[in-house]
Amino acid sequence: MGTDMRVLRQDDWDKWYDTLIRAFGGVQESSEERALWRERTETDRSIGVWDGDTCVGTAGAFAFRLTVPGGAAVPAAGVTMVSVAATHRRRGVLTSMMRRQLDDVRSWGEPLAVLTASEPAIYGRFGYGVGTHHANVEVETTRVRLSVPPGTDEVRLRYVTPVDAVDACEAVYARKVAGRPGMLARVPGWERLWVLDPESERDGASPLQCVLAERDGEVVGYARFRVKPDWEINGPKGTVIVQDTEALDPAAHAAVWRFLFEIDLTSSLTARGRPLDEAWLHMVSDIRRCGLRVRDSLHVRLVDVGAALEARTYQAPVDVVFDVEDAFCPWNTGRWRLSGDQKGASCARTEDRADLALSVRELGAAYLGGVTLGALADAGRVRELRPGALAEASLALASTATPWLPHGF
Repeated sequence: MGTDMRVLRQDDWDKWYDTLIRAFGGVQESSEERALWRERTETDRSIGVWDGDTCVGTAGAFAFRLTVPGGAAVPAAGVTMVSVAATHRRRGVLTSMMRRQLDDVRSWGEPLAVLTASEPAIYGRFGYGVGTHHANVEVETTRVRLSVPPGTDEVRLRYVTPVDAVDACEAVYARKVAGRPGMLARVPGWERLWVLDPESERDGASPLQCVLAERDGEVVGYARFRVKPDWEINGPKGTVIVQDTEALDPAAHAAVWRFLFEIDLTSSLTARGRPLDEAWLHMVSDIRRCGLRVRDSLHVRLVDVGAALEARTYQAPVDVVFDVEDAFCPWNTGRWRLSGDQKGASCARTEDRADLALSVRELGAAYLGGVTLGALADAGRVRELRPGALAEASLALASTATPWLPHGF
């Protein structure tokens, strides 16, 4: 008997979700977390593969808007909850779901698909390129100090209950979204994800804590974090575990991070998923003691090459013809002329001679401006067919703000 792929029905959600949980290790989430993911699942944008009455494959796609260079919020399918049962490996289940999903995304008129990968080796064959990276840090705060900008002492911090401060934090986040490629506009309901606080996930740390940074009565920043106490014979050595933080200006940013560095009875700070160009990294007295590690974050897939390239702007004038190879979505294969600048762009099919040859995976990697076409050419993944075209396109596609994804899904 073969398998059957179909759009997820609400009545099948529990079986579908249990398949996903088992694929990721089988550790059950809290009832609150499960209820939130059930509410957030867009069943009409989700698919399951069934072997009889048994679910053996899952995939979903949230309806998001992604900030691109120039500040536009572009419709993007947030690919999520992808799994295949270990009993059904090497049967083409994942490929069939990726095929169906990208066909669906195209039919919805969304030019981009994005995801965060549990294993980065999986999705390149489906045309996804690594478009953003982030930093994980482990700071020895007893040996690192911050040199803060003028005005930092004018920012006041106060503790608040995380749930009570959700609206204030969301207002700060919303003001940041348009300024950095890779950020997702928050869909109502998602804000609850950031204040879920199941005891099972604290690993000995405190309940979630929150501080608001204020100036003249206005909230200009926030931090949500936990503290994990620890002691040794010589005294305390607790750890501050930063969940998320945003600020609207340099002084507010410095005030929040100085607070996190100086919490009593702690000697270290950890934070995951931070932007590579975050300002406090340029304020520290000793970058070597910040334990900086870089890893992949958002994987980007151009579902409609022309519409995607037209949706963003370019920091320098560009007029190049790309010869695009896309075996998985053949409607993208062929030559495309991109003409644009800081005001806008056009991208359409052409019969003109190509200037650069690359696959859609490389376009996805370079799309948000954090990975240059020049670097991809050095890796042998982009070919220059007209002298000078690589430098022109690489400069134009770059972004002045390093792209970053702070929004999990």
